[in-house]
Amino acid sequence: MYIYLYLNIATILFPLLLSFDRKVAFYKSWPALWPAILLNAAFFIVWDVLFTRAGVWGFNPEYLTGIYFLGLPLEEILFFITVPYACVFIYEVLCAYIRKDLLQPYAKHIALLLVLVLPLIAVFNISKLYTSVTFVLLAIMHLVHLRFFDAKYLGRFYLAYLVHLIPFLLVNGVLTYLPVVWYDNGFNLGLRIVSIPVEDTMYSMLLLLMTITLYEGLRERRRRKQYEALAV
Repeated sequence: MYIYLYLNIATILFPLLLSFDRKVAFYKSWPALWPAILLNAAFFIVWDVLFTRAGVWGFNPEYLTGIYFLGLPLEEILFFITVPYACVFIYEVLCAYIRKDLLQPYAKHIALLLVLVLPLIAVFNISKLYTSVTFVLLAIMHLVHLRFFDAKYLGRFYLAYLVHLIPFLLVNGVLTYLPVVWYDNGFNLGLRIVSIPVEDTMYSMLLLLMTITLYEGLRERRRRKQYEALAV
């Protein structure tokens, strides 16, 4: 059964079909979106290869097509395309349909709290590779985002993150319950949301924040170039 492949298809199918909705018009963002997704995917694939070789996690061939690249299943590589696409789609839909930035007043406080707390958890669990690496990278990513955007997009980002947790729990629940993806608890805190390692919630936040940061950065760059072209 190709369950992981089917989950990838289900993840991207509706966001892709709805990308042509008139109000959101998500397809118009593709020139900034696809480079952001591909740059993001390159980073996470390298990370994935290293952690798979280290035995931090692995994959059950019973639920895969059997096609591998760099030691990773095809489905795992597709994950870094389908999931960011769907998550940025959620982000843009919320921006289009909820005009008020509800979490903006709290965004910087949330970011600074994560920057302070996550490295502390990482330090006290330095031997747990999944925990320490994910938490430190998420803290660093927040600092990078604050440096370049302050809290301009963080309120919208946190709202999208909260909404994305619904499909995240469903899809990741299937992946970890069967399991399609297994984890060695020696590399994580051993705390689970049913079958999902708690680190996955932070990993998913990092995946989404890195994509949004690249996406908004590339989009701002395109806007500046268009403005400069008009000014000439």
